Amino acid sequence: MRKFLKLVVLLILLLVVGLTAPVAYIELACRPTETASTYEPILLPEHHRAEGKTLLTYPEWHIVHAYDDYAKVISTSDPHDYRYLSSIGGFWTSLCSLSQASGPHGGFPSSFKQTIYTIGVSFSAELLAKALYEETIGRAATWMRGDTRAPLDDLSADQAEQYSAFLQQVPWYRWDFARDAQALTVNAGDALRDRERRFALGIEYRTKAQYAKVIAAAVANMEPDALRLRLIVTGLSNEELTAFDSLNIIAEHDQGIEIDTPRYRELTVLLSKMAQANGDFVEIAGNDDILLTATSDSANLDEALYSFTRQGYGDFRHLILLPVTDLADTLRSLDGQSLHLEHIHDF
Repeated sequence: MRKFLKLVVLLILLLVVGLTAPVAYIELACRPTETASTYEPILLPEHHRAEGKTLLTYPEWHIVHAYDDYAKVISTSDPHDYRYLSSIGGFWTSLCSLSQASGPHGGFPSSFKQTIYTIGVSFSAELLAKALYEETIGRAATWMRGDTRAPLDDLSADQAEQYSAFLQQVPWYRWDFARDAQALTVNAGDALRDRERRFALGIEYRTKAQYAKVIAAAVANMEPDALRLRLIVTGLSNEELTAFDSLNIIAEHDQGIEIDTPRYRELTVLLSKMAQANGDFVEIAGNDDILLTATSDSANLDEALYSFTRQGYGDFRHLILLPVTDLADTLRSLDGQSLHLEHIHDF
């Protein structure tokens, strides 16, 4: 028994070291290589957001994209066909590239960086656990099932797709995991694969449901992050701007018109529409640089900070950092470069 306990403790220590090693690597080997550049903002200080956050928002979106990739893969294939280790590696290697590029943008805000490390370790642990199960018991269940998909194979694929879409605008802990677990019970057939999916995914969903309650309670007393931001735009009149939903005109400056807009996915859609209407951007949240992601059939893009394969889609994602003043022209020229806008990462 003593030997067994020592082995368990050793395995736990190895797991902890393995999960935290990427954090140590980034802190030691991926440090910023340049000093912060100077920029005199137009907007008042209360409307500024740290410029380094445009880089640090990507790791959270990497997780959103990972769930989307997973949903795409299992829509026609099985969970063991998803490359879990590749997804984990993409999180940490992209974070390394972003960290190295963060110097001119003030580096990473320390408190926010700790949050990214925490979700990165959690994401890695979740995918490792999922990989361990799906590559063993899950794979065996699909072998015994044969080529014909079971009802819960399709249901779980639909649930994964809906969840990934939900994450684009809403925090994960607000998803109704208990409802998904109940749906598995209601729709399961008598086949072995359905019983296995109901058991395995039921445990996953119910565990996440309980964890979500803990997280929701923890953030309930915290000041919520701002859901809107300010930016300076030119090339559009007040009358033209009022045609866009969800934005408010605040003031006119010599450099352009100050407007108030929503953040997250809504901002990406709004900025794209404004650019197509010949609007140009001068400053966003007091910053003169911003990150966006685009996809293409090409594996390499010269101006990209980092590029990698999207699972299930057969194309590639590129992380592009550019001046805010170049954003509109870039959005208007994406089609000509065979690029598809994925997301504009605000602050």
